[in-house]
Amino acid sequence: MKIWHSPAVKYLAAFFILTAFLWAAKIPPAYAQNVSAEERGLSIATEARENDRGFGNYTADQVMVLRNKQGQESKRQLRIRVLEVPDDGNKVLFVFDEPRDVKGTAFLIHAHQQKADDQWLYLPALKRVKRISSSNRSGSFMGSEFAYEDMTPQEVEKFTYQFLREEPCEDLNCTVTERIPVDKKSGYRRQIIWRDTTELLARKIEFYDRKDAHFKTLILNGYQQYLDRYWRASELTMQNHLSGKSTVLSLENFVFQADLNEKDFTKTGLKRIR
Repeated sequence: MKIWHSPAVKYLAAFFILTAFLWAAKIPPAYAQNVSAEERGLSIATEARENDRGFGNYTADQVMVLRNKQGQESKRQLRIRVLEVPDDGNKVLFVFDEPRDVKGTAFLIHAHQQKADDQWLYLPALKRVKRISSSNRSGSFMGSEFAYEDMTPQEVEKFTYQFLREEPCEDLNCTVTERIPVDKKSGYRRQIIWRDTTELLARKIEFYDRKDAHFKTLILNGYQQYLDRYWRASELTMQNHLSGKSTVLSLENFVFQADLNEKDFTKTGLKRIR
């Protein structure tokens, strides 16, 4: 009997070979068939986060350039420290060094997956630490086009998702996903995020305000890889479509696995930061 020549057996053999290939190649569920748009959108966001797990911590230098509608610029220099927190949101600290009127200003974030983030701002002129309430996180961060909520880690659990489509983005191919903040106090009704299909890196994010007007667009450029795994953008440009203003945040001198620990990210330690 030539059983292997029957159409049914050939079909089953092809099916098992294809299944084995997909398993071996670890094709993400986001690209599997017969999944809902919600499942695919969540899968893309989750895989992007998993790709960045395990970095431990890093530091970097930043330059923030604020431009008004007429193109006039002001510049600020600051530093960032990030501490990875397993099973919760990361801890982030921004410290301003220049110009003199903002020198020593520090912004501390304790992000969380399941509850509202904790945020504190230290103002050296007042010599006090101010807690940023949930209702104020849509406000401008230090006069920039970034809001306080833009500066916090964008935890997967803080959004619901809907996969929209795939399309070219410059010389790449990108997935396009809508994410909606779970927090009703967010300044955004929804966001549209473009991620490349190779590394799932965010390339562009459109922000829509509570009235669903296209409020801002964030462009991320100059990605570089560190420790042969972790990708970071070297330039983030936030354009405000309603005011005509923009802010460019440039990053350099990344140092991963620096000498950082929990004590470097405490509210009580903000006044001692230099």
